[in-house]
Amino acid sequence: MNNGYIEDLRKQVKKALKEDKMRYRHTLGVADTSACLAMRYGVDMQKAYIAGLLHDCAKCVPDTVKLEECNRYGIEVTEFEKNSLYLLHAKLGAYYAKELYHIEDPSICSAIYWHTTGHAGMTKLEEIVYIADYIEPYRNHAQNLDTIRQLAFMDLERAIYQVTKDTLAYLEKKGGSIDPATVQTYEYYQNLAKKGDK
Repeated sequence: MNNGYIEDLRKQVKKALKEDKMRYRHTLGVADTSACLAMRYGVDMQKAYIAGLLHDCAKCVPDTVKLEECNRYGIEVTEFEKNSLYLLHAKLGAYYAKELYHIEDPSICSAIYWHTTGHAGMTKLEEIVYIADYIEPYRNHAQNLDTIRQLAFMDLERAIYQVTKDTLAYLEKKGGSIDPATVQTYEYYQNLAKKGDK
């Protein structure tokens, strides 16, 4: 990896997240975990690290500002997202990655864009950042976390199926609303898991 470039980027992210030290710690965990998964699955490690480092770069933006900026910059906002503005940090983060952090690689921006809900048929880089956000070392409250951490390094697609299954079960139990994109992600990876079982 280009250590000088990465270090400069890390300083920029630290400054952007200075109001939330736990978020910055989480960010480093996701970047490191993304790099490890990239090594495991033969994906460009620097791309994975950068995507992990920038995945929450818009997280500390107030929700109303997220919506204003999405509207200003022509970023699509679904009806569900209008009622769950916190989700917009992923889409806005992808925009920030390109415009503020000068990331020209669309695959990195796409991994940031989809890291919260996922989507059917994710690229390997998108899958890596999606899972890394869930299993990074500082996470400690999710259901089946130890199992999913092991699974992520053995069968990435099955790990995504387990994460989306647990997420939907948690939201249903809690009575929370569910983003249709998460349901589509679940259904897609559930089908892959079933095919793998045959």
